[in-house]
Amino acid sequence: MYYQRLRDLREDKDLSQKKIAGILGTTQKQYSRWETGEYEIPFHYVIELAKFYDVTIDYIANLTNLPTKLPKK
Repeated sequence: MYYQRLRDLREDKDLSQKKIAGILGTTQKQYSRWETGEYEIPFHYVIELAKFYDVTIDYIANLTNLPTKLPKK
């Protein structure tokens, strides 16, 4: 699966792959592989990205076009 949304969200915040990889505790090369769909992104990273970008997992997975904000606890 190609995660265009990951790229779009990252670019909307003017962040580099290296910056996001650092936030996730991985390498830029590994993050690039997830973003392009070369490798599936582990679910726990999808959760972290949803929290970071304040969107739903469904939005990242392209199951919806509504980036509904996560409810605050």
